Amino acid sequence: QVQLVESGGGLVQAGGSLRLSCAASRRTFSPNALGWFRQAPGKEREFVAAIRWSPGITYYADSVKGRFTISRDNAKNTVYLQMNSLKPEDTAVYYCAHKAYYSGGYVKEDLYDYWGQGTQVTVSS
Repeated sequence: QVQLVESGGGLVQAGGSLRLSCAASRRTFSPNALGWFRQAPGKEREFVAAIRWSPGITYYADSVKGRFTISRDNAKNTVYLQMNSLKPEDTAVYYCAHKAYYSGGYVKEDLYDYWGQGTQVTVSS
């Protein structure tokens, strides 16, 4: 069992920045990857970014490429999502997710087996 706890959401003006954190509780922690997804009101949950735990290869949705940066701290079992140049369309609940196995890529949410509770990000215009 892996527990993921997100933090760092909030309200920010367009053009601003936020950093989300996701801490994993399990002492022995060796996922294939951790990812961030988001779900806006009335929309399906969508992939944002993912990072392979070792090595730290990263993957991004086109909509956030160049604005968001995913990183991890292996010693702290924590993954981060630095979000810059935020837009109102980035408003959503952001979820951290754990991917156990190598196969299948990184975009599909059914490849992830554990999820955090989500943190709200609201970007005002």
